[in-house]
Amino acid sequence: MSGSLWLKPPTTTPPLPAVPRPPEAEAPAGPGTAADPLDELAARLDAFAAAAVHPDEIAALLESDGMTDDHIRLTYGRNDSFALAEDLYARVERSRPRPSPRTADGPAWSEGLGGCLLRGLVFALPGLAYVLAGPLLAGPQGRYGLPAGTVPLLAGALTGWVWNQALSHRAHTWLGLGDRAAAARALLTGAPAGALAGTAVAVAAARDGELPAAVFAAGQSLYLAAATVLLVLGRERALLATLLPLAGALPALRWDLPDPLRVALPALSLTAACLVAARALRPGTARGAAGRGGPPLAASVPYGLFGLGSGVLVLHAGLGDSLAAGGGAVIALTLSMGPAEWLLHRFRGAGLARLRTLTTAREFRRAATGTLVLCLGGYLTVLLALALAAALLWPAAPRPAPDRLPLLLLIGAVLWLGLLLQAFGAVTTAAAVCLLAAAAQTLEPAAGPLAAGGAAAVLAVLSRVLLVRPTAHRP
Repeated sequence: MSGSLWLKPPTTTPPLPAVPRPPEAEAPAGPGTAADPLDELAARLDAFAAAAVHPDEIAALLESDGMTDDHIRLTYGRNDSFALAEDLYARVERSRPRPSPRTADGPAWSEGLGGCLLRGLVFALPGLAYVLAGPLLAGPQGRYGLPAGTVPLLAGALTGWVWNQALSHRAHTWLGLGDRAAAARALLTGAPAGALAGTAVAVAAARDGELPAAVFAAGQSLYLAAATVLLVLGRERALLATLLPLAGALPALRWDLPDPLRVALPALSLTAACLVAARALRPGTARGAAGRGGPPLAASVPYGLFGLGSGVLVLHAGLGDSLAAGGGAVIALTLSMGPAEWLLHRFRGAGLARLRTLTTAREFRRAATGTLVLCLGGYLTVLLALALAAALLWPAAPRPAPDRLPLLLLIGAVLWLGLLLQAFGAVTTAAAVCLLAAAAQTLEPAAGPLAAGGAAAVLAVLSRVLLVRPTAHRP
């Protein structure tokens, strides 16, 4: 599974406007009249202060510019940044900020439901390759109570999740800087490296009789690399077209297909995805595409760690007592990533709308809390419906056990809240919580509901604390 939100880094906000320091000695404004530094500062910060819904927003801006309390006392005659911010807030008339202008790539957080659902479909369709290749991957015996070939497949997939999450963050950072050629160059070098890493891990995890699974895992790693390229560069429709051959798996749900056809259909789809991705990366081969040094590589590490933690949680949700029993859970989580992304957009869009209509921080916190509850509840409702539908349609999958559905919903809550925090820049916190929950569930599978429930509660509290503040939504 490779969701765009798993690959998509948080929307970065532009830096706040710098606060020009007033000179220590100002020229007189007129005969016998000295200019008031506070009036000048209010004039300079008029647009920002007028849009603020609380003096703390202005105080944060002053402190970010390095204004110390000593400087404020000497220059403006106020005790600290908070006192100065309160005066500025009182002096400037309130006004509603206008929406950010549309950029060449479209405004942030404006994705429609159709585009998000399209990505959800794109994320789920590769699962049909497992339906086609499943009979060919069977071996003499499995390990850890899993069918033969499962371990190399999971090892390769998990490696791809981690690598591609970090890679897509770096590429999106270049896109945010307006350098599409540099983003393509990052993908041009990073995507093949990720495919090699996933293949190497899968081969190393394979045992006797699992060579077919290792070969399939290599193709899986190559597909994840190509899909990452196309998703980051906004080529979802092209990726969907490359997956059309996998529709041949639908008859395989009822009838047996010839082995050559089971091999040919995934191979055709994989080849098409790689060719389309290679064409999309041509700007990265242009001379001079290297550009600047770019953001530090370490900045992408937390995104990879978030991919690791969330990937392990998804695997735990999907394995269950058997792959057939857990297949419906994985399908539900995969398909739910489309609605999940749309609800993230809705939460962010509602926050920006409240900034334009509400004038107090208390009103904003109350409205943002309500939106957070509605969006999370909406996602869990969609996930539950998808889980029940997948259990009815997925071959050999039993009805979800009563003890498995709560675990699935708790893991879904962890994923959605983690993605929400990641999208607002709190990726380190989200990654740490997901990793702890994944480690606890791996070491003690029986503690799965407790680990997932604890992680969901922690992320819910953090979201309530961090994301209902007006400063978190400032465009």
